Amino acid sequence: MSKIEKSGRIGYNEKSGDVDLKTHDFWYDLPPGLIAQTPADRRDHSRLLVLDRAGGEIEHRHFYEIGDYLRPGGCLVVNNSRVLPARLLGEKPGGGVCELLLLEDRGDHIWECLARPGRRLPPGSRLRFGDGQLTAEIREILPDGLRLVRFDCDGIFLETLEALGIMPLPPYITETPGDPGRYQTVYAKINGSAAAPTAGLHFTPELLTSLEKKGVLRAELTLHVGLGTFRPVKTGTVEAHIMHAERYSVPPEAAETISRARAAGGRVIAVGTTSARTLESAAKNGAVAPGPGRTDIFITPGYPFQMTDGLITNFHLPESTLIMLVSALCGRERVLAAYAEAIREGYRFFSFGDAMLVL
Repeated sequence: MSKIEKSGRIGYNEKSGDVDLKTHDFWYDLPPGLIAQTPADRRDHSRLLVLDRAGGEIEHRHFYEIGDYLRPGGCLVVNNSRVLPARLLGEKPGGGVCELLLLEDRGDHIWECLARPGRRLPPGSRLRFGDGQLTAEIREILPDGLRLVRFDCDGIFLETLEALGIMPLPPYITETPGDPGRYQTVYAKINGSAAAPTAGLHFTPELLTSLEKKGVLRAELTLHVGLGTFRPVKTGTVEAHIMHAERYSVPPEAAETISRARAAGGRVIAVGTTSARTLESAAKNGAVAPGPGRTDIFITPGYPFQMTDGLITNFHLPESTLIMLVSALCGRERVLAAYAEAIREGYRFFSFGDAMLVL
């Protein structure tokens, strides 16, 4: 196993003989009918596949039973980022439709955006949204093809965005949920994500309260989900993929709770891959360092986890950085075997789908 360090990114490469790990090694066949189009009737009534990291044993439960696997003194680490209605449809110069997906607030009303149609939106292009309540100017094209866009509106920008923006659901979801709040976790607080940290969608206030009464600690951190989380891997080998950096923040009280739990022998359970990436990015000398940061950490098989003892997650797309992270925690073959079992049992996949607990 060789550690990869290029341009500040951190990842690991698991080799088989002299052959690098291939992106296609993380492929699996999924019947389209198992892609969840709507959330479960109740958040915590989704199914739960429990996977033992060491032996590979599998149990089939429901999410409301997750407390059976969490111990007093352990710590759930959740991402409290809130999804913005970050998709804007508007008019481009000379007529025609344009689309912006807001990814990161750079300050001074400037956002990093994914723009379509990209080739027809050069610097200087002025865009119009709604009845002109919101306008924008393309300021700069970044090396990765994203745009820096400055917005102008008469009122408060986030209020205007809430009025004009669309919830940025993944392209494989073709039905709009009746309640947009179902694409937010019950503990979402900090505006900034372009996609939901979906592992947390299964929790209800009642379930969180019952876990707290049991003695399970909870720490909230923030990673704003952007292009780094959901950009597909298009390279043939895993190590050639470059992650897009995302902003995170670990409050002092969260860092203290996590570090105290770990020091006392409690298990640190990341709720979602975003929480795991934040934990590993902020890890320092067996504890978690508080403060803001940016991370482009790429966790793949062979990575030595420093703070993450377990993971609550959904079932992820083939060949994605997310399934690679889960494979880093318990092994690629074990994960693919668990996915095959989930398919046989009719689990629902992806953002609105069922959950998986890796311990």
